[in-house]
Amino acid sequence: MYDLIFYFFALITLGSGAVVVFSKNIIYSAFSLLFTFFGVAGIYVLLNADFLAVTQLLIYVGGILVLLLFGVMLTNKVIDVELKTGTLQTVPASMIVAATAGVLCGVFYITDWRIVPSTMEMNATTAELGNMFMTTWLLPFEIASVVLLVALVGAAMIARKDKSMQN
Repeated sequence: MYDLIFYFFALITLGSGAVVVFSKNIIYSAFSLLFTFFGVAGIYVLLNADFLAVTQLLIYVGGILVLLLFGVMLTNKVIDVELKTGTLQTVPASMIVAATAGVLCGVFYITDWRIVPSTMEMNATTAELGNMFMTTWLLPFEIASVVLLVALVGAAMIARKDKSMQN
């Protein structure tokens, strides 16, 4: 049953990912991205990575995808623009896909995969991550948050400066 659920989520992820890439309509691509994100979150749940699954749903589905959909739909109403791509770059895309598939197959066959017995107990990762963020990795976590805050303030200052020069 576990394998069947995994293949279901993998099929949803790959199928909707293909629609994202090959659809000529940007709205279809954006809505297919929703199913891709849900499929990836389902695979994270099956891998017992509960923190990553919830983060996937909150950040990607709840934030980025909603922002993307609002941007696409509002831009479509404000500017009379055709939101379809006219051409597909099949030859360069095929070369990149073939190279990526070759590298992934090579890594797959070279890697010495460790097989964990199924009797091993899987624990939730959230409590351990919280403990590490507040003890071992507190200083790097705070440094990263300060760097991101400085980048955000700097981006706001640059955007504001450009807007004031136009007036």
